[in-house]
Amino acid sequence: MSIEEAIGIKTIGNEVASGTEIINRLGDIHVKTGMPIVYTSADSVLQIAAHEEVICLKKQYEICGIVRDIMKGAYGVGRIIARPFIGAAGQYMRTKNRRDFSLKPSGKTMLDYIKEKGMEVMAVGKIEDIFASQGITMSVHIKDNMEGVDKTIEYMRGGNKGLIFTNLVDFDMLYGHRNDINGYANAIMEFDGRLPDIMEAMKDEDILIITADHGCDPTTPSTDHSREYIPILIYGKSIKNKINIGTRECFCDIGATILDILNIKGQIEGSSFKSLLFGSDFNERII
Repeated sequence: MSIEEAIGIKTIGNEVASGTEIINRLGDIHVKTGMPIVYTSADSVLQIAAHEEVICLKKQYEICGIVRDIMKGAYGVGRIIARPFIGAAGQYMRTKNRRDFSLKPSGKTMLDYIKEKGMEVMAVGKIEDIFASQGITMSVHIKDNMEGVDKTIEYMRGGNKGLIFTNLVDFDMLYGHRNDINGYANAIMEFDGRLPDIMEAMKDEDILIITADHGCDPTTPSTDHSREYIPILIYGKSIKNKINIGTRECFCDIGATILDILNIKGQIEGSSFKSLLFGSDFNERII
């Protein structure tokens, strides 16, 4: 079944494009006809954009849910993304009402193993959507980076044991994809200014890992994700100082390390670098 047959509406676009560019290029046609704008990018995604005053948010999410149901198997993509926007001709702007409809993970993830051990998996931002709610015990969506920091600190002070998994999407959505160098720099400085608040809320056994899932360099000609190495910055009162964990083989090393720190056995890819971070008495101090 085609997308148009499934949702009962004709679509426009059906191409690889930058989200902001295609909305401005096809936005007038969409507003006139009511046909959603469908496009993709370098990632395994199918994005559906619509003006909030033309197709209400509830209907947009319903459309994406229908498309999610048919885009499986041979036609599976990682995420179907609702991309609502507002504004008038020449001034269309995406809103913060984005929602991701993801495929269920193909197997158990780090989150599942943590949840099965009776610990909390607290998701901040779009993490719940990315994992299709699998392995999540608590979640909160956010409107911007600073609310993400606030909600993270709330979870930290809640007394739960487990993992807080936070995604701060402004770097990517607002600045990287729009090649906004100044906005990106200001967002980094704003987050840096909140790091003392996070560190102050940490207990002695808490570990902070700052990382990413890809680059989104605002200085490149493309508005797509870039492929530079991601950072892995680690802080905690229990870890050794001035440790170089080297260039890792894959992202999955981070997940393997988190399970190792929590003393959880799990069948996931990756090599833990826990032994590089702690003294020999670490396990005794966290139990």
